[in-house]
Amino acid sequence: MNKFLSARKGFYRELFVLVIPIVVQNLIASSVSVADTLMLGNVDQTSLSASGLAGQVMFLINVMFFGLNSAITILASQYWGKKDMKVISKILGIGLIIAMVVTVFFSTLAFFFPRHVMWIWTNDPELITAGAVYLRYVAPAYIFLGIFQPYISVLKSCERVVFSTAISTVALLVNVVMNFFLIFGYGPFPELGISGAAIATSISCGSGALLCIVDFIRQKILPRDLRIIFRIPRALITDFFKYSLPAFVNDIMWGLAFTVNSIIMGHLGSDIVAANAVVSSVRDLITVVGFGIAAAASIMLGKEIGENRLDQAKKDASSIVRVTVFSGIISGLVLLIISPVIPGLVDITSVAAGYLKIMLLINVAYQMGQIINTVLIASIFRCGGNSKYGMILDIICMWCFAVPLGLISAFVLKFPPLIVYVLMCTDEFAKMPFAIRHYLKGGWVNNITRDKLE
Repeated sequence: MNKFLSARKGFYRELFVLVIPIVVQNLIASSVSVADTLMLGNVDQTSLSASGLAGQVMFLINVMFFGLNSAITILASQYWGKKDMKVISKILGIGLIIAMVVTVFFSTLAFFFPRHVMWIWTNDPELITAGAVYLRYVAPAYIFLGIFQPYISVLKSCERVVFSTAISTVALLVNVVMNFFLIFGYGPFPELGISGAAIATSISCGSGALLCIVDFIRQKILPRDLRIIFRIPRALITDFFKYSLPAFVNDIMWGLAFTVNSIIMGHLGSDIVAANAVVSSVRDLITVVGFGIAAAASIMLGKEIGENRLDQAKKDASSIVRVTVFSGIISGLVLLIISPVIPGLVDITSVAAGYLKIMLLINVAYQMGQIINTVLIASIFRCGGNSKYGMILDIICMWCFAVPLGLISAFVLKFPPLIVYVLMCTDEFAKMPFAIRHYLKGGWVNNITRDKLE
């Protein structure tokens, strides 16, 4: 019994050594998002709503990166268990190629066709004009993220979470400081409003990319020869598409579904859009611990599976699930406590404030389902090489259930905005029973590394 308790203490210590830096990084990222929302919310409601809609492009890119980073972690964490740094560098190469193709595409759209992009989310001329300004200035940030995100993901997979968090923290702090100066025009800086927020984001992402390049040149863990990184064996590409591509597709389809939800709300009026912008920022802030657990679980369990300790991985997964449920309950209580004060922090109409109060209460329950499903589908299943199940489950629940429900309720039945919002929040609870059942069956654990790739 003492030996078991000692082992569990060791496990929880290792888990939280990984979780804490990731939570700090996510907390700062979410705090920056909240700060952006509060700052623009004190400019005017048009700036808040327009940035929220224009930010859907960044949301789509971040969803792509969530999927790509998961895809990288699936393979890199298992090869980290084998300490095969050469293969890990090639996984980074795959990630960089995919990231640059996607980000250059979105950056081109945002810079040259910003009004056309805004038209996808709203038909309000005022929101289109303001959002187009934001998109044009934020376009360079997308390309910088194409360098930043894959490299950070590989650092985390190799358990360099403290350093990766430090890089992210510097970039995010640059963002909030530059936001303060450029939105309101303090010191020698002009008052730029919504365009200042976009410029601050580009400067922030550029600083993060620069720090990653400097670290890559100085580090001695990964091969620095680009010919090694981008000379990728066919077997590794096959493994990436077999085990990692479903995670990538999963998150892209999930992100597109949320984008459709934003489009639906964008056509229901500025008030619901403004309320949703605030709710999204607050929800991101209170779920940082749950998502930190998901990221840490991917690294820990992937490493154990790569070392071929499959039974230990199953035991540790059970502990992670218990911690996740506890985290979801605490996050819900925190949101419930802070909900009454949030509407008073932003300058929005009384109608939007009324929507916001109810939407915050809805998210007390919604965020718990989101955390549990994220840990099971986007962490435990994926690190065990079983990402296809999560992809199928997410696509069915989002595209065959939640999205049609939102479209029909908004445009056919013409329900009030809040009813539409509630119906679009049912996806997490639709898929949770299936995710739990699949986890309990235990077939998600697979060692997917190869002894020889060349």
